[in-house]
Amino acid sequence: MIDKSLDANHPHPTIQHENGPESRGKLKIFLGYAAGVGKTYAMLEAARQRCAENIDLVVADIETHGRIEIDALLNGLEIIPRKKIVYHNLTQTEMDTDAILKRQPQIAIVDELAHINAPGARHVHRYQDVLELLYSGINVYTTMNIQHLESLNDIVSRVTGLIVQETVPDHILDTAHEIELIDLPIDELLIRLETGKVFLPNHIERDHRKFFRPGNLTALREMALRRAADHVDEQMRVYMQKHAISGPWPVRERVLVCVSPSPLSERIVRTTRRLARRLDAEWIAAYVETPGAANLSEADEERVTRTLHLAEELGAQTVRLAGHSIAETLVNYALSRNVTKIVTGKSLRSRWHEWLHGSIIDQILRQSPGLDIYVINGKKEPLRPSTSQTPTTRQPFAWQSYLLSAGLVLLATFIGLPLRSFVDPTNLVMLYLAVVMVAAVWLGRWPAIFASLLSVIAFDIIFVPPYYTFVVADAEYLLSFVGLLAVGVVISTLAARAHEQALFAHRREAQTSALYELSQGLATVSNSVDIAQISVHHIQTAFNSPAALFLPDETGESLTLQSSTPNFYLEANGLDVADWVFHHGQPAGQQTDTLTNVIGYYLPLQTSDQVVGVLAIEFPDDYKSILSGEQRRFLTSFSNQVALALEKSHLAEQARHARLLEETKKLQTTLLNSISHDLRTPLASITGALGSLLDDADLLPEEAQHDLIQTAWEQSLRLNRLVGNLLDMTRVESGALKVIQQPYDVQELVGTTLAQMSNHLHGRTLKRTIPDDLPPVAIDLSLMVPALMNLVENAIKYAPQNELIELEAYQEQEAAIIAVKDRGPGIPEAELEHIFDKFFRLNSSGIGGTGLGLSIAKGIVEAHNGRIWAQNRPGGGVVFNIALPLAKTESL
Repeated sequence: MIDKSLDANHPHPTIQHENGPESRGKLKIFLGYAAGVGKTYAMLEAARQRCAENIDLVVADIETHGRIEIDALLNGLEIIPRKKIVYHNLTQTEMDTDAILKRQPQIAIVDELAHINAPGARHVHRYQDVLELLYSGINVYTTMNIQHLESLNDIVSRVTGLIVQETVPDHILDTAHEIELIDLPIDELLIRLETGKVFLPNHIERDHRKFFRPGNLTALREMALRRAADHVDEQMRVYMQKHAISGPWPVRERVLVCVSPSPLSERIVRTTRRLARRLDAEWIAAYVETPGAANLSEADEERVTRTLHLAEELGAQTVRLAGHSIAETLVNYALSRNVTKIVTGKSLRSRWHEWLHGSIIDQILRQSPGLDIYVINGKKEPLRPSTSQTPTTRQPFAWQSYLLSAGLVLLATFIGLPLRSFVDPTNLVMLYLAVVMVAAVWLGRWPAIFASLLSVIAFDIIFVPPYYTFVVADAEYLLSFVGLLAVGVVISTLAARAHEQALFAHRREAQTSALYELSQGLATVSNSVDIAQISVHHIQTAFNSPAALFLPDETGESLTLQSSTPNFYLEANGLDVADWVFHHGQPAGQQTDTLTNVIGYYLPLQTSDQVVGVLAIEFPDDYKSILSGEQRRFLTSFSNQVALALEKSHLAEQARHARLLEETKKLQTTLLNSISHDLRTPLASITGALGSLLDDADLLPEEAQHDLIQTAWEQSLRLNRLVGNLLDMTRVESGALKVIQQPYDVQELVGTTLAQMSNHLHGRTLKRTIPDDLPPVAIDLSLMVPALMNLVENAIKYAPQNELIELEAYQEQEAAIIAVKDRGPGIPEAELEHIFDKFFRLNSSGIGGTGLGLSIAKGIVEAHNGRIWAQNRPGGGVVFNIALPLAKTESL
């Protein structure tokens, strides 16, 4: 029987999961409580209905298990061939994700969502392949049994006695667009099992028979029904909130779960996930790092990291807190985050340990008034296989430290032995206290406690009468023994704790220093090339591993290797892996479940709105264990710094382009405004003169005709100079100005310039002062004449008609100075530095011009390796100076 009552297509066609972007595909899950209930059959029936509706659909992957009815439903459906994967000379087949992405159907049929892919596949889990299909906009139909849900893994293990290795994170179900519950009475399922309709008769293993017990199936069926009902309830709640339908919306709760190295932690995290779901609460998984955390074994550190990773997969926010007291740190954090409930586990330690060290649960209860405390009871559970590929080794017993402790006690005894007759025994206790302190500082806590115990024994035998026996003549010495042992234990504990805190602080200081050095290095550069070089250098130094940085090319679609350390090895498919990480924004390679056949760890450089690059790190060959939480945070901090620096560089480049665009538009506007007037004026004069000659030539006297022709000629020369200035400015700006320097007399340069300006100089007085012995200058005469003309023309514009214009030349060291002097209004001091800018003109009424002449003159002079500047003259006016290099003797 297939139960359709929870199918979102039937009773509530408008209720949909509305949390994802519109471009993503929609996921429909056919959920069952065990194999054989009919999930695959129902999924293929739905697929055939979609095909009948002309929906583009393909079968991406399906397991028929030799069943005829499944093969019949597949008849006529397009099936994507499976991809062959060769790993260690063993060929296996898996779903061809790339072929499906290339085909881009509307719906893809994918069986067994919880399947673990063969080694060498892109992803470890099939649900990751499904997420990639959804990300590309393809809708997916898939099947799944309730025992594969991650948050129920511990409950399923206790109910069935089997540990399910193939699990799916809860957020996959939470974000599913539809969940269709496929239900079948347990009796019918058992009949199907016995008749070979679930597994082939010779394929029913002992574990399967143990799993398919009526009690187990009843519990699993209840879990599936509850989870499907919760999903529909969540859809209804989202629908009511979205459409402003009034309802009893409760105040938002927040749950905090305590993570520890205990084997019970994974169960506590799963229990908290279920509690948070029922409460519709945000939840946080916190681990407190005390100074003693530095002594955690590799197995405990890996267990903490794995538990926090599990919490992240189940939707929690994970944090690592630093503090001296676990209870105090947790409670303070809970109060700061408005947590309403704290979940912790019952300690697996003995009563004696809790009596000596105190109970963390009791401390939390005393320090957290107003908070609800949930204590999860349980016994130590069998652990899943570790993700580490190397066996975990126990810390070796440091017998050398205990031998040194005994040696120190023996040394103190030999020192005190000669003083036994002169010094009171109670004063000789100080020798042993000194030994305990030295042992605590240099050898650690337990060797120091061992030294305390040996000190009591040595003090009793050697210094307390009667000597060389355990017998104590005076009972008062018993108090000395207790005091010596107690003080020794306290001193050793405090000294060892201080030493652990120092190590912890040193490690944090090293990380902070590395991040500071990286930030300082990135602050001094602004382009992506330098950022990449600095980043890989600092990352190699901090992690002692080769590193590389990949950045997008000009198109922004493909990646290129921007920078790498010398010992970084780029694998044949390394660029493809980096490209996948860049486009999907997810890590890949080692330490992940995606593209694990490469030796590097590829991390996206993510900013607030985009991925700006990919960072790759190649860990040593013998580094097989998973990254600890601290290492991941450290690496994430590094990548965030690099990503922000790259984003800053991109924003600076965009700002520069925006400024250039704004300046270009401003330049175009200024050019049009200036040139339109300066072009129109001579054109109007030319047109008017020629029009008069054309229309009234017979009426005008010869002298008037000559004046009109002269006017047209002068205005055409003016127009020619204007166009020439524009062309010269274009050549200067584009760098196309070619200078051919030859020796010329300054007299020749000045004479040629003034000869071409005879009309402009009409009615003006110009004085030339040029020494006869002035050496020649190295210039391109065809370029320098227009430059000098622009300076003289500028003096004519601004100097009064009756004022003298001076042109002076003289030698100054290895240069010839040509000065053009006028008695015009002068230049305000604040505008002297802008006088050579393009289109810059003084606010002088009645004086036209494009504002290009001085700028062109500057470009030409500087192309001759010369210098040009302006300065105000005493008594009024301006001097424009040109310094040109003298011609070399051998060039004469």
